[in-house]
Amino acid sequence: MSLRSILELDARLSSQLRVAEKPGFLRNLAVFFAHSGDSWFWAAALIIGWFFSSSAWKQWEVVEFFGILGLAGVVLAIKFLVRRERPAGEWGGIYRNTDPHSFPSGHAARSFLIAVVGTLLAPPWLATALWLWAPLVALARVAMGVHYLSDVVAGAILGIIVGLVGLQIYPPMVDWLVSLIGLPLW
Repeated sequence: MSLRSILELDARLSSQLRVAEKPGFLRNLAVFFAHSGDSWFWAAALIIGWFFSSSAWKQWEVVEFFGILGLAGVVLAIKFLVRRERPAGEWGGIYRNTDPHSFPSGHAARSFLIAVVGTLLAPPWLATALWLWAPLVALARVAMGVHYLSDVVAGAILGIIVGLVGLQIYPPMVDWLVSLIGLPLW
């Protein structure tokens, strides 16, 4: 199978999942999940949460925040190396204007990173909810026509890998942050 035929199959499968142009409940649900993985939403929620939460939650929030930040750099570097154009469409103008590249999906990567970190640092009920939520975010990005299926699969794999690597280095990183700002984070 050639790369061209794989990309054509990817485009066909992605098109079959698309609901962006079909009004109704499924489209509304896809819009909700597609936006629920937005970086600005998670950054704001984690920063605000840090000011109002207990020390146990602060640890999770700090690790998630810096994990998301590091992952963003990795995703952007890959996007600018690969330069795969997003699928044609109208929905998601803000994504299309600020980031014309689709591979890998930053939303899929972010949602799976959040689930991985949540598995170790969040309560079990939240970790379970995050693992249910992450694939819905990824599929919603395809359903709304801003990614191909391979974009979200690659993003999910990348998010899991970066999350696992991040969890290996987070204790030394926390110590460094504490010494940098001179105050305990929790």
